[in-house]
Amino acid sequence: TCHWQLKPTLNIGSFFLGDFLSSFTAVQVHICSTSFSFLSNAIFLRVFQDDDVFTFHFNLSAYHEGKKVTYALTKTCSPSLPWSPREVTCEINYMEVSVRSKITCHSGTKKDDWNALKPAHSSTTSDWQVMFQRAGEQMAPMKLSQARTQGYGFDLTNGRLVFRAPYGQPESFSTEVNGVPVEMVHATVFSRQRWTVVMVDLVAACSMHEGSHDNRGFVMWKTPELLYPSVNSTQIIVGLNGERNEWPVAEEKGYIVERENDTVHISIPYNAEGGYRKSFVTGGLYEFYIFHLYFEQIFVDDDHVETALRIHRTLVTPLLPWLLFTDNQTVLEDRVFTVYLGNVPEDIALASVQLNGQDFMVPFLNTSSYTIIQAVQPNNTHSYTLKVPFDDPIVIQQVSKEDAIIHYRLDINYTLNVEFLNEPYYHLASIVAWSPDVSSPAFDAACSESGISFKLDHRPFDYLWEISVGADLLTSELAAQHGYILSNDSQSLLLDVPLFTHGYQYNNVTLKGFVAFFEILVRNHETSEVQTAVKTCPFISNELIMCSTDGQMTVVVDLSLAIPSGGSPGRTSLKDNKCGPKEADGTRALFSFPVNSCGSTIKLGKDNVTYQNAILYNEPVSGDATEIMVARCTYPLASLHRLFLLYKFESDTAGVGSIIHTAQSTTGTAGVQSPIIKPKAALQTIPATEGPARKFIPSKPAVHPPARYIKVSRIHSFPRGFGEGEGLSIQSSYFRCKVSLFTFFFHISSQALKDSPKLK
Repeated sequence: TCHWQLKPTLNIGSFFLGDFLSSFTAVQVHICSTSFSFLSNAIFLRVFQDDDVFTFHFNLSAYHEGKKVTYALTKTCSPSLPWSPREVTCEINYMEVSVRSKITCHSGTKKDDWNALKPAHSSTTSDWQVMFQRAGEQMAPMKLSQARTQGYGFDLTNGRLVFRAPYGQPESFSTEVNGVPVEMVHATVFSRQRWTVVMVDLVAACSMHEGSHDNRGFVMWKTPELLYPSVNSTQIIVGLNGERNEWPVAEEKGYIVERENDTVHISIPYNAEGGYRKSFVTGGLYEFYIFHLYFEQIFVDDDHVETALRIHRTLVTPLLPWLLFTDNQTVLEDRVFTVYLGNVPEDIALASVQLNGQDFMVPFLNTSSYTIIQAVQPNNTHSYTLKVPFDDPIVIQQVSKEDAIIHYRLDINYTLNVEFLNEPYYHLASIVAWSPDVSSPAFDAACSESGISFKLDHRPFDYLWEISVGADLLTSELAAQHGYILSNDSQSLLLDVPLFTHGYQYNNVTLKGFVAFFEILVRNHETSEVQTAVKTCPFISNELIMCSTDGQMTVVVDLSLAIPSGGSPGRTSLKDNKCGPKEADGTRALFSFPVNSCGSTIKLGKDNVTYQNAILYNEPVSGDATEIMVARCTYPLASLHRLFLLYKFESDTAGVGSIIHTAQSTTGTAGVQSPIIKPKAALQTIPATEGPARKFIPSKPAVHPPARYIKVSRIHSFPRGFGEGEGLSIQSSYFRCKVSLFTFFFHISSQALKDSPKLK
């Protein structure tokens, strides 16, 4: 036998064998096996021509792009093994037996031989005839030409007589041997030459076992051990695709060859080299295996005549379910979905992925935040690892208020392309990750020369929290009122807070600079839990004034243009010359004092109160004091809790400060004021002493109502000249008097007195 293979290099729409070239002169050519393998797009042909050389000429006609193309092909090969005296071949679709043409008679004559001789001896013709025996019954002889019309083949080569019979002929019969189905054909070819009768007995017996499989991953096949007589144990050779492996070598390759109850059992592992595996889609994903089994058995009879039995069988497993699996390898701390798709066969490739209803071709674009990694596994499969960030917009996020957790959901539909028949297969997976708590919004903050900026990336559950500055909700109206720069879109919130605007607190004020910090409050609607986002930044300013909520005035002034040449800022003081600078260098001085001390004056208006002090330069020789600057802090009356010096100063809001340069320049320029910092809102500082704790109550932006009353405690007398409709200016020295045990309220404005003539 000779097997060879054609591998088409073009897409064949249809294929047929035809237009054979009849260039053979010696013998008739028989096509003994023609099959199309859908596993490898190859055509297997088996031909028989000569004892030593096999040649096959044919035309291959194919249709490509609607046009017929014909190729003249020739294949020649020679058998690698010598011929046995008797050769029995069990092919896929026929049985064949061949014997040497040099006939050797058996030792002795059996009864059946005489029974076959009677019809031959009584024949009146010398033509070759054939007589079939079926289950011990002799059938009427027929000429070889008649037998050929019924599908039988008879050929005489240079050295062998060949008989071939398709399976299932009326003259053959099926039986069971040791529980194995066997088909047998027994033909006696004879010719009478006068008184001499030449008879050749031709018997072909083949195991018709179709194969089976088990749960261990083996396909199994069996045959009776002694289909032909043998004086010794038979030699067994087994392999795939015509490969010959003797018993020990086959077992090394994972085959299992066993003799049991006069039956040979062959077990071939699914992963045996030479087998074919294919995936198949039909209402689900399946696999099947195909093995082209080659089985060879050598028998030696009593006359030491060798019979070689060669069986070719195609073993196909039924459709076996094949399962892909997904493994959720997500680590919550990484906040990235990591999904492993495994057990993907070699003949299946991932074509696309659908994530929460949106389709993405594989591989992903480089600009995508998703990644998918393919890896080859040692069991002839491969895998895909998909990664999608939690915060990607495609991920579904749901907040559970009852459980105080957030669910992240990713529904995946893998579209895989199955190589066989180019069928798609869909594998679904739904992955859910949950965060054990819904954390408060996290701000990113940064310092700049002009202030502090905050950024908040939005999350789906941020609606559970409200953001405030102090007691006021952060809104666009509040930002406009206080001079903040606020932008808010679907992605993030940006807040720029210029220095010295409402909400800043300060400490460590020195001539070298100061530290300011701004605090944002975040409160949970459900639990009233309050979180803070605080950013602290260092700043440098040549000149500044701060009016704190606890009534502390802090002033840094540049005196380079206000004091005489060669003068020292350390010789300056406030109105009370005992209140000198806290710190001074060559050009600047730092003062920090309570607003109602050091000789400050108080001016009451309808809606606010102003504390004013002056910075004096003390001449070193004459001791005269010259006023060179004025410092003021103004507070709204509505925010004051205690106004005068005997009670602790306390205000809801910081005051607005100003510095006025009053002295002439040392260079003789009159009326020039020192540069003043002009912030967008009040210059403020951190309270020296914390006030009483206030409950956090969100409200609309504050609107200061006009003040009607001022509470005055422990005051003995008022300066003369205070009249209706006039502002009130009181020197702090006026309050150095005896303590009175009464408290009263007086009206600031005569108009207010007319509107509400109440005295308490």
